[in-house]
Amino acid sequence: MRLVYEIKTSIPDEFAFMTLRDTNKRYNQNMADEIKSLSRNKIAMLIDGDNAQASLLPQMLVEAGRHGQVTVRRIYGDWTTNSMNSWKDILNFHAFQPIQQFRYSVGKNATDSAMIIDAMDILHSNVVDGFCLVSSDSDYTRLATRIRETGIFVMGIGKKNTPKAFVNACDVFVYTENLVDEKKNNQPKKAHSAKSGKKKEEREESDPMPILTQAFEMAVGQDGWAPLAGMGNALYQLDPAFDPRTYGHKQLSRMITSLKDKFEMRTQNLDGTSILYVKVKE
Repeated sequence: MRLVYEIKTSIPDEFAFMTLRDTNKRYNQNMADEIKSLSRNKIAMLIDGDNAQASLLPQMLVEAGRHGQVTVRRIYGDWTTNSMNSWKDILNFHAFQPIQQFRYSVGKNATDSAMIIDAMDILHSNVVDGFCLVSSDSDYTRLATRIRETGIFVMGIGKKNTPKAFVNACDVFVYTENLVDEKKNNQPKKAHSAKSGKKKEEREESDPMPILTQAFEMAVGQDGWAPLAGMGNALYQLDPAFDPRTYGHKQLSRMITSLKDKFEMRTQNLDGTSILYVKVKE
């Protein structure tokens, strides 16, 4: 006769509750750490002015801002040529430093060597946690691999005809053609009832949706929700002078709440801490 012993185990309700509470606490802490990490990570954005489009600079800043704060901002080119004129106004607005590099030969891009040397200087100075290289030139392939070999994040932004070698050398690569489509979708509709150009300009300046949309895209997670704290950090990256009081609100949360037709909000309470999340309405 064979005896079979059956051992039953049960988890007390109190233990199950504690386990769930601890899990939620860890999730909450991880989310807070992720938001803090986004604000702490520093990115060096280096642009090859001969191989980039000036009108897409705001969108390129948004893409780089998804991975940290763009602290080093430089653009390289021969500023004595007419081809660089399109950059001049927008550089001042976004606080980019233009680096002069003369062309020693006609038809040759002289910016790559200057940009590579600066990138290596920045890399060894340990002032950033990642790089964003804006160019479609394969000459930056070795630079991207060299940065990645040190364990530092490197992303690239360029056209779809960018050689695969450069694309694959980056941790992340964004095609500018996608940024063009995104720019068209985010452009506010023009009012047809404008009485004068001055009034129309004033209305566009008072519209917070363009910068709010950009900030949301920088902070949004895979589930389509962006933490309000991360969105606030992104806003100050895009415009250090951003202030909800400019639009008649004391806090960013109240400003988002007032835009019920554009955004929806939810609150997640975990271990006594409330975290606000924002989502763009379809």
